[in-house]
Order: sequence, then structure tokens, then C-alpha cells
Amino acid sequence: MNTTRTSLIGRSSGMRRVSRIRTLTRLTVANRVSAAYLTVVGGATAVAALQPLLATGPDASLAWVWPALFTFPAFGFVAWFGETVWGGDTPTWFFIGGIALSALAQSLALGTAWTTLRDRRRGRLTTAG
Repeated sequence: MNTTRTSLIGRSSGMRRVSRIRTLTRLTVANRVSAAYLTVVGGATAVAALQPLLATGPDASLAWVWPALFTFPAFGFVAWFGETVWGGDTPTWFFIGGIALSALAQSLALGTAWTTLRDRRRGRLTTAG
């Protein structure tokens, strides 16, 4: 019985999965453009979360406009989906989770675009076929 071959097949498919996860993580958070974008969105979210605790004015709740605007192209779909499902009573947790997921999705897109443009400039872009 050849157990070596079976374990190598299982190991190679697991390594491919790890490689994909590592690539997605690298594109999403481990480059300058994505890290800067996530810092801006995280800072705006932190300010929006702390504003009602520190400010007593009626405009403290408007601070949540900034994280939504920074994540807008993707957050527009989240807002639309929340309005469709819950009507006007969309829960806060849905919007906050939507801001986080929208920021990660746009960070992945920014990281992919940055890597593609950087590789094209360096001449490492490969052609299909």
C-alpha cells in the first residue's frame, strides 16, 4: 500500500488552499495602499464610535456618515440590501458589519490594482496562453 503518494496529494491540495488564503491576505492588508485605506476607514470608524461618548451635541450621530462614504461603492449595495430586507428599520449591527466587509472588499480591489500596476511597470506581467 502506497501511503506516501496519498499523503502528498492531500498535502499539495492543502498547500494550494493556504497559498490562496495567503495571497488574498497579502492583497487585502499587506501592501501600502490597502493598509493606508484600511487605516483611514478604521480611523473614521473609531472616531464615529467615540463621538457619541465624548460629544453632547445633536450632530454626534452624523459621524457615521464618514465611514459609509469612505466605503461607498461597496457600501451602497449593503445599504440597498438592508433597505430591501428590513425596510426602514435596518439594525445597526448590519450597517457596521457592512462597513467592515465593504472596507475589506475594496481593500482587496485596491491591493489587486496596486499589484497589477506595479508588476506592469516592472515588466513582470505575463500574457495568457
